[in-house]
Amino acid sequence: MTTPVFADGIGAFADSYEAFVIDQWGVLHDGVRPYPGVVEALERLHDARKRIVLLSNSGRRKTVSEKRLSDIGFDLSLFDAVVTSGETAWQGFRERIEPPFTTLGPRCVLLTREGDLSVAQGIGLDLVEAPEDADFLFVSGVEPPPVTADNYQETLDRSLARGLPMLCANPDLVAVTGAVLTLAPGTLAHRYAAAGGTVHYVGKPYAPVYRACRHVLPDLAPAQIVGIGDSMAHDIRGANDAGMASAFVTQGIHIDAFPSAAAVTDLARALHLLAAEHDARPDWVIPRLTW
Repeated sequence: MTTPVFADGIGAFADSYEAFVIDQWGVLHDGVRPYPGVVEALERLHDARKRIVLLSNSGRRKTVSEKRLSDIGFDLSLFDAVVTSGETAWQGFRERIEPPFTTLGPRCVLLTREGDLSVAQGIGLDLVEAPEDADFLFVSGVEPPPVTADNYQETLDRSLARGLPMLCANPDLVAVTGAVLTLAPGTLAHRYAAAGGTVHYVGKPYAPVYRACRHVLPDLAPAQIVGIGDSMAHDIRGANDAGMASAFVTQGIHIDAFPSAAAVTDLARALHLLAAEHDARPDWVIPRLTW
């Protein structure tokens, strides 16, 4: 593992890269409001003519993420592109040129959030209610609290009994909502796989979403791009596998491992353990996405 550089913000390495591929939840905002200093940091990158791509494991279409960003105070003109795992899954079904999209039948049970069906519309899928009538289980989203993973167990069990494959369009295990961590679709996928089910993932750290990012940055080599996120398993491992540089945000989903008052030696030790656990190699370490 290379030795990561601890820095106060992205200003320490802004000149080193041409594009910034940035996670959304836990990095830009908490689902309710932008984190302090984030908007200023994005504006300074934009003023420096750096390209900014939002890369989110949201299992919904990119228009949902764009609306949320706008609603909580972000200027969408700061972003060169918005890439979500849900949009990537939608494109995969529309094109059907590579697995797993070429292997999944048309009938699916869709698990989604707030009744959003857009991730399965216009791409030849037939939504059914019962796993017994389905070819696969499509997990795009989960409902907010008080809903828990147990509320989905019957659907998982019935799908397992049918031997249905699952397509999970959000590998995240938890989501940052306000000041708490809440259920995310990846938890259902882990349960399903642990029970013997077949799971196909779309999203970080898997290759399809990084190909989507490269599609909007066609003239740049991976080494000219830095991926920034708060998940060692998804953001940092994904950037590593894509050949990009990476910057790990400590005050996100792993905040408990990185107390703000801890000594640098303790932070470095916690980072080493977390990176080793996920076989990930951050180049930079910052508390938050600030300049």
